[in-house]
Amino acid sequence: MLDTRRGAACATALLLAQGTAQAGGFIEDSQGSLTLRNFYFDRDYKGESNVSARREWAQGFILNLKSGFTEGPVGFGLDLQGMLGVQLDSSRDRVGTGLLPVQRGSGEAAQEYSELGITGKVRYSKTELHVGTVMPRLPILISSPARLLWQTFKGGHLRSQDISGLSLQGGYLSRMNQRDSTDYQKITIAAPNGRFDGTAESDEFIFLGGDYALTKSLTLSYYHARLDEIYQQNYLGAIHQFKLGPGEFKTDFRWSLSDEEGDGKAGSVDNQYVGLNFGYKLGGHRLTVGGALSSGDSAMPYIAGSEPHLISEYAISSEFLNADEHFWHVRYEYDFAAAGLPGLIGVARFMKGTNAELPERLGGRDREETERYLELSYVVQSGPLKNVALRVRNSRYQNSFAPNATMRDDNETRVNVDYTWKLW
Repeated sequence: MLDTRRGAACATALLLAQGTAQAGGFIEDSQGSLTLRNFYFDRDYKGESNVSARREWAQGFILNLKSGFTEGPVGFGLDLQGMLGVQLDSSRDRVGTGLLPVQRGSGEAAQEYSELGITGKVRYSKTELHVGTVMPRLPILISSPARLLWQTFKGGHLRSQDISGLSLQGGYLSRMNQRDSTDYQKITIAAPNGRFDGTAESDEFIFLGGDYALTKSLTLSYYHARLDEIYQQNYLGAIHQFKLGPGEFKTDFRWSLSDEEGDGKAGSVDNQYVGLNFGYKLGGHRLTVGGALSSGDSAMPYIAGSEPHLISEYAISSEFLNADEHFWHVRYEYDFAAAGLPGLIGVARFMKGTNAELPERLGGRDREETERYLELSYVVQSGPLKNVALRVRNSRYQNSFAPNATMRDDNETRVNVDYTWKLW
């Protein structure tokens, strides 16, 4: 359960803050919510594999308490987040889904785990500084929500919108807490398929950048990030949306350039990634096609456990990001609200990667991978179950990698049932 001493300290801090705050926005603008997340994860490996399946079922509880800001030119506030994960089904031969921590020694999943996040915040005009537990969602770092509980970081995150049309962001992070963990650790680099040395650690991740709305239909982005002594990365992006005939056309361009930083403790980093999506929406239909090229001596680096900002985003069995990999995909989405069924959305997608380069022990050059992805989601629109969200995803993934590679042939199913109760 949550550490009672930490919980008491946080509650005391919140009460003191409320007592000293002017009676304005600190309390009046506060918000409280409780999210219930039920998650079933089933990854069934095919072919040669030491592990036949990763299969677990768990229930999550996410409590968010957010204050407003005290009155005056400089406002102060406090946010609290409590997260609890409870095992519903697991066994020692099926652990490793990322839903639950695996206990050392026994190799079994924990019956429950929890964490408490505390974030102090300061606001001046349209600039806010958050210090403590933060969850960035930026092109160079996306805190992952893809399991039962969120990945979190410890540090500071500054956001400013004082200049019209321009959103500036910067930050310093020193520790990370993975989705299936209860403690903060030093920051590491993702290293599937032996790309980098995943044991290399850093105490410092720094980022700076922003988004600028050049016009109502065109937004440009630039970000720089540095994981001390491991890698640095520059990102450029552009999103353009405009009317075309009876529908709406969208282009999404993403470019990043990465190399090792300092001593390069995780090994050589040398990557250029270029990706482009084209999408067209007409009524309830949305069709997206796109592709990406990864070039250089390594894959594109990103923080372990986070979600890389790629054209292949939302794939669930692979990120299609090996060195020299060429990727393309086709995605079709239909919103059944256009047919009189609001809340129901279906997605079908095909993804393929070619020319991937892995270490020789994992297959070597000219490797391929494909994923067929289906999704159906529904949000209840009325009645006692209003706003309950159901999401079912299924994929079939195949590759020509060696059997000991991180990504292996599999059939995967994920089922989520989420509900957020607004406390006030």
